[in-house]
Amino acid sequence: MSRALPKYNKRRVAIVGGAAALALTGAVVVNSALAGEPGKGGAADARTLAAGPGTIACPDVASRLPAVPASAKAEVDRNLALLRTQIDEANTRLAKTVGQGGPNFVQNAILGPLKDKRVSTIDRIAISIGRQGTKPQGLDALAACTLGAGGAGGAATQAPGGQGNAGNAGGNGNAGNAGNAGNTGVGTIACPDVASRLPAVPASAKAEVDRNLALLRTQIDEANTRLAKTVGQGGPNFVQNAILGPLKDKRVSTIDRIAISIGRQGTKPQGLDALAACTSNR
Repeated sequence: MSRALPKYNKRRVAIVGGAAALALTGAVVVNSALAGEPGKGGAADARTLAAGPGTIACPDVASRLPAVPASAKAEVDRNLALLRTQIDEANTRLAKTVGQGGPNFVQNAILGPLKDKRVSTIDRIAISIGRQGTKPQGLDALAACTLGAGGAGGAATQAPGGQGNAGNAGGNGNAGNAGNAGNTGVGTIACPDVASRLPAVPASAKAEVDRNLALLRTQIDEANTRLAKTVGQGGPNFVQNAILGPLKDKRVSTIDRIAISIGRQGTKPQGLDALAACTSNR
């Protein structure tokens, strides 16, 4: 009996240990299924606990338009299709950037730029209708979009040893390492000069052109202020996605209005959109 007891104890320990290992494996499988894709680099990897990213919902523009003149229909239809494409592209980006950015990543890098693009596109729709009829007013109120179901949950990302806030992780929470901050220095933003590239401006268009040239300067000032206030925030592409990208979209819209106002009384200048993109020397 005294010799058999140690063997019995060894078998009992082995059985209990095996059962514990099986239970632990099951727990890992369950946790992995709930959390999404597990990390590939061991305990130091971030593991996203967020659900799906949700979808973007935007107000319908077509249903808010007045009667469209036949001569404007092709241009209006083309821009309505562009509005749908912009939403599709934003939803694709939303899905591809889960876990990226700072606390306002979705607003700054996806919803904000989408709104700017929609403002420009909706403005073109209104202008094309107005050429042959009464230009519809107030359509810019339809430009802002929202993040629908799945994007506002209280999800979190676990990142041992990391700091920072998750912007697109299905909700609020912490994710990423502090070393991934995109805006690492103040710097300044430089944009191509538009005024020097304009042709002769008709007298009837001068006030509108001057107003939009002043707006271009204001946009640069606002972007520089934002650059200074967001040092240390965001992911590796924060400055491009949240500052330079939205600035370019605003400039495209403003430059387009300048070209249109000149074109009403003369030849509309071409190729000015190439001046929209800016750079940061941070």
